[in-house]
Amino acid sequence: MSSADQLLSQELVSWPVGSAGVTLLDRSGPVGSAGDSGPYPWASVTKLLTALVALDAVQTGAADLDEPVGPPGATLRHLLAHASGVARDSDTVKAPPGQRRLYSNRGFELIAEHLESRVGLPFAEQLQHRLLRPLRMTGTRLEGSPAHGASGPVTDLALLAHELLQPTWFPVELVATATSPAFEGLAGLLPGFGRQAPNDWGLGFELRGHKSPHWMSPDNSPTAFGHFGQSGAFLWVDAEAGLALVSAGDTAFGPWASTWWPRLSTRVLARSRQGGHPPRHDRQLS
Repeated sequence: MSSADQLLSQELVSWPVGSAGVTLLDRSGPVGSAGDSGPYPWASVTKLLTALVALDAVQTGAADLDEPVGPPGATLRHLLAHASGVARDSDTVKAPPGQRRLYSNRGFELIAEHLESRVGLPFAEQLQHRLLRPLRMTGTRLEGSPAHGASGPVTDLALLAHELLQPTWFPVELVATATSPAFEGLAGLLPGFGRQAPNDWGLGFELRGHKSPHWMSPDNSPTAFGHFGQSGAFLWVDAEAGLALVSAGDTAFGPWASTWWPRLSTRVLARSRQGGHPPRHDRQLS
């Protein structure tokens, strides 16, 4: 058992959960893992999949970030950035586009519906073609909403995280666009952690910034990005540290996660510093 395996195992046994798995990665791939890989529900981590499918459609000319989608005045870019003004779980419009960060499941369903109309294929097929098959995420399934309906093993979450940390299938520019601030400075509620000002997001990806409280570590870089789900799953990538961390389990998000996830992240970042800094790679911003 490696030192990273030991660290992850020590932390995982302390979590007040049933079954769970966790994997730590650097640019070369997984460097440690512990627990049961699942499969488990990913809940809102699903939004990362939907965002990448949408951005790949933009990359191939099947969609445009600035084309109208959703509420009047909103675009695909607004929907991806939770800045369209559409309510969390309905078509109710609660603010003009670009004025508030309103976290919206419905917005991501509208994205999938738009891609279906533009491409002429069910969204689940586009997900397979554009993301799951190329990344060999063979255990991942989408059953239900493209905002929160995916499930799969922790090993598939790790494949996704590694692609985001060290892109090989998606262009580096696409990942940079997804993980750079969109409608920067907007305030809004971060589910589970209250109002944040600013509450910055990229296109589908939450940005660490200087939010407090938060599910990542205070030691994560402000440029770290990812997502967590109410099912108890999370994925973060910290390009400045050269690390990514993923987890999923059978216990829903709650106060336990607000304590144990940041603690685990702090420990893996400290371990990396003690072992020497991995190579730093500056992200190309679009």
